[in-house]
Order: sequence, then structure tokens, then C-alpha cells
Amino acid sequence: MSERTERSEGREGMPSRHSMSEPTERSEGRAGRHGMSEKTVVRPYGDTTGDGMVQVSFTLPVPHDKRAEGAAVQLANKMGMDPAMLVHAKPIGDGFTFFVVYGRVNHLVDLAKVQVVERDFPLLSAKEVNAVVKRRLRRKLSVVGACIGTDAHTVGIDAILNVKGIAGEKGLEYYRELKVTNLGAQVSVPELVEAARRERADAVLVSQVVTQRDAHLHNTREMSAAFREAMPAGRRPLLIVGGPRFDESMAAELGVDRIFGRGTTPGEVASYLVHALLTDTNKRVK
Repeated sequence: MSERTERSEGREGMPSRHSMSEPTERSEGRAGRHGMSEKTVVRPYGDTTGDGMVQVSFTLPVPHDKRAEGAAVQLANKMGMDPAMLVHAKPIGDGFTFFVVYGRVNHLVDLAKVQVVERDFPLLSAKEVNAVVKRRLRRKLSVVGACIGTDAHTVGIDAILNVKGIAGEKGLEYYRELKVTNLGAQVSVPELVEAARRERADAVLVSQVVTQRDAHLHNTREMSAAFREAMPAGRRPLLIVGGPRFDESMAAELGVDRIFGRGTTPGEVASYLVHALLTDTNKRVK
């Protein structure tokens, strides 16, 4: 579920500090959420403020030669980069070439019109989570997690559930008032439903890393439909999915209660469970 944010590594000969966002002279200031002056309109920052320089990388199904490099520049031009400079090209297999292109775009971003899913619950410490569960639930909160379908990438679900956690933060197994069942990889949807029933799960966490042909979306819809069919509304566990390619605003469309994207921490998930199941006005657990 949690996925380490991929860091762009510099390559020799590539421009520095690319694709950073910086205010433009056209921007108008306003008071931000934390009382600081905030600009509403930004454009990419490469070498100088407001220069509009960005870097993109992509692969074309062509062998590496001069024509392939010209095709990469042409594609970048059609993406709105002008001028577009090819700074890296490398064959990555028979008939495929990887490219990195650097160039200027004229597009602006209006921050006032950006729509994201904001965190709507407080972050709690492990001690606070345990205290709320013990006081409100008076039993351990049961969590079942898995990677479903053919997905064998457990790094995300393990980072959230396992005691070792991620980036120095302990996973949900560390919380003494949580009962965690990690089913691992390549779990079928019927197996997940049965495990949730057997463990009397209050919440089900599903991680999806494989996204070819929208497999993560198909698997999530199948999972949510299976739980709706197997359990009445008042008896269904909280359904949570996560992975690097999910759009967090698609929760209702996919039939789940919450979507977590890359960079999610165990503490965020634990805090959400307490909020959604125990402290929300529409309590899910009695």
C-alpha cells in the first residue's frame, strides 16, 4: 500500500533542478492555510525563475538510431515542449529505446483550481490509537491485509502491516490493540472475503502495485463487489486500497471507503481506521 516515492536520479549532462514549481510574475499573492503568502499561479522552474523548463522520460518501440532520436523530439514538441532538447537516449531491448527530453512549456497551473483529496482526520501516535481502540471498542481492532489477483509485490502491504514498517515508523503489527492478519501475495478475492469473515475483520487493506491494463482497478472493483454480495451493509468491513497508481478521488467509483497513494505511512492508516471506525459521527463499529 505504501510505496516509496521514486527519486529522480541525475544523469551526466542533464540540466539541474528540473521540473520544480515556482511562482511567476503574473501570480497574485493570497494568504495560505498556514498564514503565509501563497501564489495561485505557478509554472515549472528549471534554471531560472519562471523559465517553464521541464524534463520528461518515455520509451518508444523503435531501435536506437538517429531517426528514433528525431521521433522522440517530435513527440516532445507535440506535448508542448518548445524547444525540446534530447539529453539522453539508451536502447533497453530489441526494438525499444528510452529517452529523456528537456525543454520549455508555456503552460501555467492555477493552484486555486487544483482538486486533491485532503486528509480529513487527525494524525495520532501509536499510544493514542491504542487508547482510543481500548476505550471505545474494548477489544482488538481486526485488520486483514493482502495483495489480490496476480499481484506478487508485497513491499507496500508489508510496509504498512509488518512490525518493521517503513522509514523508521512501525507497522500496524506494533499496535497492541490491533489484531493484524497479513495474507501476503496473489490472494484471490474469495479467499480474502473468507479470511475477513473468519477473522471478523473491522477493516480490509488491499495493496495493488501491478497496473498493466488497469489490473488494479479491475481487481478493486471485483473485491468491493464481492464484499457487497457476501455481507450486508452493516456487517461489511471498512475497505481500503492503496498503491502508487491509484487516483485517491476514485474511492466511491471503485466501491471502497478510502484510497491511499504513494508515500502513505502506517500511522496515517492507523489514524484513519480510528477516525472512520470509532470516532466518526457515523460510527462503523458499535
